[in-house]
Amino acid sequence: MSKPDQPSRRSFLKSAAVASAAPAVATTKLSQNVYALNRDQEPARPAGPNDRIRIATIGMGIIGFIDTDTALKVPGVELVAVSDLYEGRRVHAKEVYGDKVETFLDYREILARKDVDAVLVCVPDHWHAQISIDAMKAGKAVYCEKPMVRIVDEGPQVIDVQKQTGAVFQVGSQYASSLLYDKVKDLIKKGAIGEINTVEARYNRNSDTGAWQYSIPTDASPETVDWDRFLGTAPKLPFDPVRFFRWRNYWDYGTAVAGDLFVHLLTGIHHATGSLGPNRIAGMGGLRYWKDGRDVYDVIMGLLDYPQTDVHPGFTLSLQTNFADGGGGDTYFRFVGSEGVINVSFTSLTVSGPGIQTATADQVLKGYNSVRTFSNAQQKAFAEKFLAEEAAKGKPKPRASTPEKFVVPNGYDERFDHFVNFFNSVRDKKPVYEDAVFGYRAAAPALLCNDSYRQGRVIGWDPANLKVTS
Repeated sequence: MSKPDQPSRRSFLKSAAVASAAPAVATTKLSQNVYALNRDQEPARPAGPNDRIRIATIGMGIIGFIDTDTALKVPGVELVAVSDLYEGRRVHAKEVYGDKVETFLDYREILARKDVDAVLVCVPDHWHAQISIDAMKAGKAVYCEKPMVRIVDEGPQVIDVQKQTGAVFQVGSQYASSLLYDKVKDLIKKGAIGEINTVEARYNRNSDTGAWQYSIPTDASPETVDWDRFLGTAPKLPFDPVRFFRWRNYWDYGTAVAGDLFVHLLTGIHHATGSLGPNRIAGMGGLRYWKDGRDVYDVIMGLLDYPQTDVHPGFTLSLQTNFADGGGGDTYFRFVGSEGVINVSFTSLTVSGPGIQTATADQVLKGYNSVRTFSNAQQKAFAEKFLAEEAAKGKPKPRASTPEKFVVPNGYDERFDHFVNFFNSVRDKKPVYEDAVFGYRAAAPALLCNDSYRQGRVIGWDPANLKVTS
């Protein structure tokens, strides 16, 4: 804890000057047409022992431990406290991070502490907005897991509080800091695939844990779980350990598959294209396989139209998540343009494609074309005219179509990069990569896919003014 006669820590957090603009992505040739992606980015380092960033994690579920572990890999970051509503997780936090870490049931006790600079909000979705708002008003920097809000109506309030408080606020969807999507952005900007016209993205799974059938501890009971606090503003129900430990399966607490995974896809797409978002949104799906008592779907497809802007041409996006993918489950992005395509996986991207082809003389005159339906005399006349015009044009310049592949370093973790960006912003007070506005622009279309699915209609969205239009 800082002492009154040691001002260097606070002054350092306010004055350290580390550029928060994304460092350029560099490439190193590995072999013919294969390149390694890298960038020269170092975390802001503390000037001394009193200049560390002290964090607390609110919510120690799966992602709470993952985020905490990743955050602590950033130099100068120290964990001082955690909170969780299940006793076993508070016990395990001390087992993992040591007895010096204080544990709390009520997150507000963490926000009242003067020695906490930043909080990681890793709670069920129906608590994201409230805890983030409370934390910003308490003067804390906030790293809030995605989606930023559970329902569309909560977004403007989070944005307003960030603006009013000036708090550092970042949404935890790490594709905004990814080497891969920085490279996709660079390729699109340079015209590597011409004018983008469609994007396809999917995030499929084929396991029970992937479908949120998480294990429930044998000691789960009203004595070890603060059920009433968990419910918050949700409908009051008797204690149910399944709802507590598998909360993503229920509309009362979660945002279904679209809110959990479409948000990642949308974050990567918006980052790569510079888009503010779609203006028409449709969602279709259903509960096809995991009929285990959940009330959310397990298969969802989204179709989203993006209007033309000064930054990009109009394009159409298709999204898919299938929790019952017996083919093995996979995740990929496909950015399609008039001159080629960029295919993106977890660890690499490939840019390729011959672009829009001009038919050869044989294809025009003898192939699948209307010329073959002309009379013999007209076919002869057309061929003479066509061949003369083609001869005058000269031979077309051959189009390069050899694919190029870009790979991330072994062990690369974009979540770590995302935390580096967050903590650099905490230190220098410069803009984060995924603030409340960006986070809302990724969350809202995903949540509106849910609304479209549940209401059976196409929904209009104004991505510039952040409003539902129809």
